[in-house]
Amino acid sequence: MSARILVVDDEEIITRSCVRVLSSGDDVIEVAHDGPQALGMINQHAYDIVILDIMMPGMDGLEVLRRVKETHPDVDVIMVTGLSQIDTAVQSMKLGATDYLPKPFDPDELKRVVKRALERRDLMRENLSLKSEVSAKYRFENIIGASPAMQNVFRLIAKCAPTNSTVLITGESGTGKELIARAIHYNSLRKDKPFVPVDCNALNENLLESEMFGHVKGSFTGAVASKKGLFELADSGTVFLDEIGNLSTSIQAKLLRVIQEREFKAVGDTRTQPANFRLVTATNKDLKAMIAEGTFREDLYYRIAIFPIHVPALRERHDDIPALAFHFLRTFSAEVGKKVTEFSEGAMSLLMKYEWPGNVRELENTVHRAVILTGDHIIRRAHLVNLLDRGAPGDELQIPRTGEELKRVKKEAREKSVENIEKLFVLEALKRNAWNVTRSAEQTGMQRANFQALMKKYGIRVRDTEAGRDAQEDRGGA
Repeated sequence: MSARILVVDDEEIITRSCVRVLSSGDDVIEVAHDGPQALGMINQHAYDIVILDIMMPGMDGLEVLRRVKETHPDVDVIMVTGLSQIDTAVQSMKLGATDYLPKPFDPDELKRVVKRALERRDLMRENLSLKSEVSAKYRFENIIGASPAMQNVFRLIAKCAPTNSTVLITGESGTGKELIARAIHYNSLRKDKPFVPVDCNALNENLLESEMFGHVKGSFTGAVASKKGLFELADSGTVFLDEIGNLSTSIQAKLLRVIQEREFKAVGDTRTQPANFRLVTATNKDLKAMIAEGTFREDLYYRIAIFPIHVPALRERHDDIPALAFHFLRTFSAEVGKKVTEFSEGAMSLLMKYEWPGNVRELENTVHRAVILTGDHIIRRAHLVNLLDRGAPGDELQIPRTGEELKRVKKEAREKSVENIEKLFVLEALKRNAWNVTRSAEQTGMQRANFQALMKKYGIRVRDTEAGRDAQEDRGGA
């Protein structure tokens, strides 16, 4: 990408040299010979870099720098200094200059400094772009759900996001609690600051304490260097404690102090540090029941539950399943490089009837697997292997009571799983070979008789058209 560069120096020999050295590429190089002229040009045009001499008659480079940074803070300014002006160069860096170049300089030095500034510009733009993409991704209106239950969740997000209120998100595993937490952050006044998530279930008590509060070198065995904790890393941003119900009572007490006092101590440190953060927590546990059991502090509960949001289970909002399924279909089709565009009626019927104990996360994984399995643009019942393995929705699971019954149930489960895989194997082979049995057997390396035996076993018959086979499959047949 080309850049627009302004060279500001009262010595014409310097400006001509800079133009000659920097004009070898696609960059646009322009010149100003004093401070007022430079400010006028900067106000009229968008420059990426200003190369600015400090010593100029009338308005010096430091004054020009001050004014540029007041009106155009994103412009990178490189100060040009004499050998006796190092202190002034340091002052210019404090005022916002990106770099400085001591006189006399050779062409390679000039190119290096400009290249460094351009790389910094590109990195800053990339970071801004990524922040914009992340912010757009987590706009609450982009969270999928038209059901009344989810519309209520959206209204709650919209109300609490612009505030600094502490939020407690409850719901079963896989319902998207972290997605809600990120939506709250990226729609808040802290959206340009860090979002720091911590899974309270993933670390033991000692590691979790270090993760949350940080530690100083030598505070415990293995602490070979000091480490910042999440409260320090999230300065002015949002801390998200996922599965807060798994915190030990001792960590709960320390967290309560941080929330109350807005300060903390790193492990092994005697100093307190201020804590400026917004707290969002989530859990799949019944915290009130834990309070009754004595495993969760009541005073902490009322500190974190100032604004509660409950995320409904997927079985409580079946109307959202088609929209979610098609969203995941588009996402994973693009990811794996396939043009999968639809679900057969039988497949969608199975998705709608299933109870989804793993919630949205299970639906996401199911569609991802189906996209990989399908050989054309349609996902069919046969591609939903994990749902077929579980049997028809509503089937009651018979829990074995004896060792012999356990062996029998395990054997039946293995046989059923193998049967589903065999059935899918035959269907996919036929589909790849335009329903030609001989070619399908050859491609899979099987004898034709053995391949036909599998077809017979699962009631698979070659139809005149694929549509006929699809209609049979969508009615729940082979």
